[in-house]
Amino acid sequence: QVQLVESGGGSVQPGGSLRLACAVSRDIRTFILMGWYRQDPGKQRELVATINRGGWANYRDSVKDRFTISRDNDKNTVYLQMNSLKPEDTAAYYCYAKSLYNHEYWGQGTQVIVSS
Repeated sequence: QVQLVESGGGSVQPGGSLRLACAVSRDIRTFILMGWYRQDPGKQRELVATINRGGWANYRDSVKDRFTISRDNDKNTVYLQMNSLKPEDTAAYYCYAKSLYNHEYWGQGTQVIVSS
């Protein structure tokens, strides 16, 4: 069973930064797509950023130029660097992985709170 374990969440003031990490129990090169989603209570889960095996990244418009997704294949870890955080970025952030066979995996989530 594949496990995705997020870390790095916390509370930060507006304008601050956090770096999320997603440690995966399997070689991440076996996944065709990895990414981060977020969800606020009462709202739908939304895509934040994805990165494919070739390193091509995709972002939702509201985080472009503020967030950066990256991957370290040697450490089987995917990161989300979040800068210039805004209160509307407050949510639970979930790591996501999609295999060659279209199996999808999720982490348990890590909470991010942006508040003054």
